[in-house]
Amino acid sequence: MSTLAADYEKTDMGTIQIAPEVIEVIAGLATIEVRGVAGMSGGFAGGIAELLGRKNLSKGVKVEVGQREAAVDVSIIVEYGHRIPEIAADIQNNVKRSIEMMTGLHVVEVNVHIHDVHFKTVEKPEEEEIQLRVK
Repeated sequence: MSTLAADYEKTDMGTIQIAPEVIEVIAGLATIEVRGVAGMSGGFAGGIAELLGRKNLSKGVKVEVGQREAAVDVSIIVEYGHRIPEIAADIQNNVKRSIEMMTGLHVVEVNVHIHDVHFKTVEKPEEEEIQLRVK
């Protein structure tokens, strides 16, 4: 990963550098905005997926940045009951649009990796649990 090339970011006032971590955060935000995404996966290696909040938006995002182009990989957890191909296409469109609008870089590819499916669990009220234990 590298910052943008010097001749691309020179202006009359100085230079502008966009760190790859900034693009990762933009991609992460654009991903979790999509309906059906339960969360970001912790990473490619290890296979352990975890649901992440808004604190670490670059988790599950890998970015390669060139002089004028960027490529993005996102690893997600989908909510059960949603169509995975539709979610993936929505993520690709949203990530591409967000990065291009905010940075001016051309996004050449957005790869979506589905690592898990999240099932909603029905929680029992605490009173029922207490009554069952006391019988």
